Amino acid sequence: MTEQVLNQFRSDRALRDECAAIYEAMGMDLNTAFRMFMERTRMVRGLPFPAVLPENRLTRSEAKAAVQDIRKEAAAVQEMSLEEIDTEIAAARAERKRSE
Repeated sequence: MTEQVLNQFRSDRALRDECAAIYEAMGMDLNTAFRMFMERTRMVRGLPFPAVLPENRLTRSEAKAAVQDIRKEAAAVQEMSLEEIDTEIAAARAERKRSE
């Protein structure tokens, strides 16, 4: 048997717990999953999944234009009174209760 080493790293607890539950549902623990990740990394000589930047990147001028368009849309929205807002909230809550 080859010499074994301890690998340690920090992660978010919620992320770890969620991943552990996924792997447990698959019949393995985190250690096994990480060993599989490392084996696959060695096999493909890189990350064992695609790691690329999205192609849809906005230029500064495109982003600025998008913000201006949103502002124009928001300015065109009719003002609501507090009573109208309360009525919409009450209706949404009633709808949610009916669907539960």
